[in-house]
Amino acid sequence: MFPILMIAFGYIGGVGYASLMTDLPVEVSWAFALLSAVTYLLYALDKRAAQQSKQRTPEKVLHWLSVLGGWPGALIAQQQFRHKTRKTSFRVGFYFTVILNIAAVMYFIVYADQFWRWL
Repeated sequence: MFPILMIAFGYIGGVGYASLMTDLPVEVSWAFALLSAVTYLLYALDKRAAQQSKQRTPEKVLHWLSVLGGWPGALIAQQQFRHKTRKTSFRVGFYFTVILNIAAVMYFIVYADQFWRWL
């Protein structure tokens, strides 16, 4: 579990560091931390719902939270709860959201000054 925690917290910390060194708003790192906590909670609730045969959180909701920055929390929850770790289609979608999020952050780090002027 330690490597997963290092990846998750390292990413959020890295985004925070990038926001201090570039034009990336510092609120982005705070948003990622909040979204990660919310995503972690939703995975926990979804795992409990699955065990109790209750209404589940739609996979598209979990994926949207991941692409918006909550993937570190999702990664931790997947390992801790052993939830959504066997379904290949979900895992492929999840890692695609991780790549999209990292690519978007990299784009904003490199082109943030131009992006914020454009808005």
